[in-house]
Amino acid sequence: MAQEKQTIAIIGAGLGGAAAGALLQSAGFDVKIFEQAPSFTRLGAGIHMGPNVLKIFQRIGMDRKLIDISSTPSHWFSRDGMTGEYLSRIPLKGYGATYCTVHRGDLSALQMETMAPGTVEFNKRLTRLDDNGSDVYLEFQDGTSARAAIVIGADGINSRVRETLLGAERPNYSGWVGHRAMISAEKLKKFDLTFEDCVKWWGPDRHMMVYYTTSRRDEYYYVTGVPHAAWEFDGAFVQSSREEMFEAFAGYHPVIQALIEATDDVTKWPLFNRNPLPLWSQGRMVLLGDACHPMKPHMAQGAAMAIEDAAMLTRCLQETGPNAYATAFALYEANRRERATRVQTVSNANTFLLTQEDPSWVYGYDVYAQPLQDKSVA
Repeated sequence: MAQEKQTIAIIGAGLGGAAAGALLQSAGFDVKIFEQAPSFTRLGAGIHMGPNVLKIFQRIGMDRKLIDISSTPSHWFSRDGMTGEYLSRIPLKGYGATYCTVHRGDLSALQMETMAPGTVEFNKRLTRLDDNGSDVYLEFQDGTSARAAIVIGADGINSRVRETLLGAERPNYSGWVGHRAMISAEKLKKFDLTFEDCVKWWGPDRHMMVYYTTSRRDEYYYVTGVPHAAWEFDGAFVQSSREEMFEAFAGYHPVIQALIEATDDVTKWPLFNRNPLPLWSQGRMVLLGDACHPMKPHMAQGAAMAIEDAAMLTRCLQETGPNAYATAFALYEANRRERATRVQTVSNANTFLLTQEDPSWVYGYDVYAQPLQDKSVA
């Protein structure tokens, strides 16, 4: 029973939760991850993993494996969506690690390999949390239960852990949707056009971000940001269409028109966010990633912030020991809130890398090189 009470339970096996699991295990903690999905599948689409994240992945030995399967663009290009004029050419090298673009499902599969077998339990939808002071009781929809010394809420923007701490509150619809499509690079060969490794096409009120997701360069992915007055659909996303895309990007550059023409399947997702939370932890429960600072995806840093959170939280628990969890949580928030809020603000504004700028404050950051702000922790 004593060992069970020292277990750290993580709710959610997404990119932040899986990173926390691997990092905590490598630091010697007993970890169990509860994931509501019935099994692991290659879900999702493209994602950026910048040098700030690769420095963390080095600690759990998966950086080289990720680089091997990813596209590794040399630059982030910003281009005028109508004329094609280059608005910025941002080098993605020189920040202490590699910049990768990859399929989220392939990244998740690598993360699963970094943890001990049996760490993740699937089909565990959390229905109840009870922090009784000495441990936390967890109850799941399938009728099972568990106890843990600490619970980490890595369960996304609709976090049940956040709801337990702060009450039920719907996230804010941002007024924007994102279209997502994965295109076979083979289909692009018929066009006499150049399809760059990593490019964001900017219009007056919308954009399209495009990049390869594999080292083979056989998948080309785009995600948009398009104004949409109200989200009137049920569910996380709805099907869109090539026709809707042509309408949304009428008059845009021939490369964009070619991408839409090559699209077989496209979905439309509402973009939600939340106002900054008044607290990130309470008692034996703590939040990370989208559970505490969700953001629009326009910097491609949402998952990166969750993974940085996981690294800092692990570092703070190592510093204090798990019994001093309250001190660790306070230290974690003190060392993460300012950066996460800054990234959240810039991402929501959708101005990042539009013009020539130095992104070293994002990509050059090393979570392990930062002196912990609170020196009182021994």
